[in-house]
Amino acid sequence: MRTRRGLSYPSLSTTMSSDLIVSTKRYKRKSPHNFFHSLPDDLVLSILCKLTSTATSPSDFISVLITCKRLNSLGLHSLVLSKASHKTFSVKAKNWCDGAHRFLKHCADAGNIEACYTLGMIRFYCLQNRGSGASLLAKAAIHSHAPALYSLAVIQFNGSGGTKSDKDLRAGVALCARAAFLGHIDALRELGHCLQDGYGVKQNVTEGRRFLVQANARELAAVLSAATGKRPWLTWTLHPRVRSPTGSGCPLLSDYGCNVPAPEAHPASRFMAEWFSDRVRSPGPGMRLCSHSGCGRPETRKHEFRRCSVCGAVNYCSRACQALDWKFRHKAECAPVERWLDDDGEDAASDDGGAVGEGL
Repeated sequence: MRTRRGLSYPSLSTTMSSDLIVSTKRYKRKSPHNFFHSLPDDLVLSILCKLTSTATSPSDFISVLITCKRLNSLGLHSLVLSKASHKTFSVKAKNWCDGAHRFLKHCADAGNIEACYTLGMIRFYCLQNRGSGASLLAKAAIHSHAPALYSLAVIQFNGSGGTKSDKDLRAGVALCARAAFLGHIDALRELGHCLQDGYGVKQNVTEGRRFLVQANARELAAVLSAATGKRPWLTWTLHPRVRSPTGSGCPLLSDYGCNVPAPEAHPASRFMAEWFSDRVRSPGPGMRLCSHSGCGRPETRKHEFRRCSVCGAVNYCSRACQALDWKFRHKAECAPVERWLDDDGEDAASDDGGAVGEGL
């Protein structure tokens, strides 16, 4: 603005716009967004590793990836993928796609042991890629992953993916013993039954009973450590040897006289159960699933699993699954029959000539 003497002063609008530009620059300098981009990558990777290792669902990890380009790039770093928890891979069977397969493979290639186990189980049983699945399970087992060791033991006991002659009972017992040493509850049960029955190892009833008691003690300890106090997770019975058919929870040995909730199934087991629940995806003609609801393993050949010697209506991939299902469900449903046949009218005994006996 000019005056009579020819002097000029800045207009009000020019002054306001200049102040606005300055304040905007100051705001940008103080923006948390800019603070985030100034953080070093090592610090952000450390935070993302902690996040993925404690994730309780895939959405916890996906919500980070879609936040911004930097988090998407760093979130797919091999260090972050190697730390992801097993719940990060809790993909539902109905949502299975090439993208989910690639993600699990990236995590497995990054050295994530849980991803190796989950993808190995999916490939071996669901996609019927036996060689690749067994290789991934072995990779996890080499790193002392107890569920992978136990799964390989079940494969050896049953000769899964091969013929009856491919069974290796001694190798199954050795793998089971290693998993039991690492504290795997199902492996402790399986090893206890093997010792009691002399299956693949010299019979030792006393030692087998000790492993079974230890398995139940570990099961109780796991429930105690996970108790929140918000629900009745433990109930006591006046007569330990009398079980209510409709009682909730999985009863422990009668020596304890208490019930605990059924253990949470691994995401790989839930995936297999959902995968084969669809009638389109069946294990194959004449092949069945393990009757224990928390397992999900299918037969890879006819009569691979052992059936209940009393009713013949259920079959199990292992003695551990049989013992759990007996205490949780089948004890109230089992009814003896003189003879049971398969769908073709032939004797429905297992391919090893035996059948599963009653539970504990």
